[in-house]
Amino acid sequence: MKQYHIWTIGCQMNHADSIRIGNALEQTGYIYTEKLEQADLVLLNTCSVRQRAEESAQGKLGSLVPLKKKNPALVVAVTGCMVPPDDEAKAALYKRFPMVDLFFDTLDPQRLVEILPERSEQPLLPGWPSIQGKIGVTAFVPVIYGCNYSCSYCIVPLRRGKEQSRPLVELVDEIKGYVVQGVREVTLLGQTVDAYGHDLPERPDLADLLSAVHEIEGLWRIRFLTSHPKMMSYKMIKAVADLPKVCEYINLPVQAGDDATLKAMKRPYTVAFYEKLAATVRETVPNVSLSTDIIVGFSGETDEQFRHTYELLERIRFNEVHVAAYSPRPGTLAEGYEDNVPLAVKRERLQAVEQLQEQIAASYSTPLVGKDLEILVEKREKGKWAGRSRTNKPVFFDNPAEPEYAGLDWRGKLVDITIERAGPWSLQGRVANTSPLPEPKPLQTFQPIVEKEKPGAPVPLMLVNRK
Repeated sequence: MKQYHIWTIGCQMNHADSIRIGNALEQTGYIYTEKLEQADLVLLNTCSVRQRAEESAQGKLGSLVPLKKKNPALVVAVTGCMVPPDDEAKAALYKRFPMVDLFFDTLDPQRLVEILPERSEQPLLPGWPSIQGKIGVTAFVPVIYGCNYSCSYCIVPLRRGKEQSRPLVELVDEIKGYVVQGVREVTLLGQTVDAYGHDLPERPDLADLLSAVHEIEGLWRIRFLTSHPKMMSYKMIKAVADLPKVCEYINLPVQAGDDATLKAMKRPYTVAFYEKLAATVRETVPNVSLSTDIIVGFSGETDEQFRHTYELLERIRFNEVHVAAYSPRPGTLAEGYEDNVPLAVKRERLQAVEQLQEQIAASYSTPLVGKDLEILVEKREKGKWAGRSRTNKPVFFDNPAEPEYAGLDWRGKLVDITIERAGPWSLQGRVANTSPLPEPKPLQTFQPIVEKEKPGAPVPLMLVNRK
């Protein structure tokens, strides 16, 4: 059988897209291989949000040249944010990377299937992604693609286009399919996930989707990201507070703490608006973990403007901060701005934010020592079991010492862990109750909502597990 290999870099959306494309390939008879040299098809799912990520993809393409020379029949395909939508820009990429057979949009896997030398003549069936390797405990589910905002620094709208929400019933069916195979937590994904539904005929919103997913039997936890401050409604915030399966974790990127910088970034809110929103989230959702994204060294950012950002971080005291130094991206509005903050200054500011956040994160972690946290165990890592709390804190623990628990597989279990050691970024502890919860009971039967509502529609392809 023909084999394929997928290399992915970038955000959770890219990883979810890779799984969906893998599903399309498996419908044609391809099987997955981890060994690049054994593949008949190599797919690169790329990211251009940061310069370093794009350089990594370009380096990976260069490494495929010897393989292509050794095996001219090897199919090399590229998708993701590195692929522009217009044909002229694509033509330039083909000229620059002649080893590539196809540059294509992630939303059009049929285009990839069409160039395969051996393929089924049947069109791809609608369906949910297959899961690479063993069935996992968690899954990422894209619910809305694209972005309608035009932030001056961001390449995503240029590469992923306008917002396109997936139908609610399709998403519920997909997640039910995951749960059948043992998934216990899903993360709903979107570049602006809280914009979900505005383009659908019924106009459901993210709160409606959360409520629908919440009703799925056998699913224990729900997360969502990434949110846009201007799209975050009180109804959505209240859904996080009221729906027990929705975790108390909200990612709400602010990007900068200075109004002039936000205006240059074309972020459509002020610092005061954001602070009021953050306060509303914390007042409404008890024990919520609030995370954000920060860009330092944006074009024209002065020392005073950076100080405003630093002071905002001191005031809000986020649980998590993801910080990056600004790098101009081709085609964006900010590409025309002068990149006038020296690299050394960008690094100093980035380090200052990281050091501040380490102190703040430690102040949240230390009081947890001696307390019990509910953990969904995801994997075995470096000799310990690893999972996350509802507030997204990584937690590690050992098997209990009692002989009867030797060799017990804790994956997919909800376990109370007594925290014994706390670092800024992770926690360690012991099992608080050595009687683990019973094995999850997967749904025994599953009838897709799509099939019920649309008689005669093709039944989505069930998950295919890669061996």
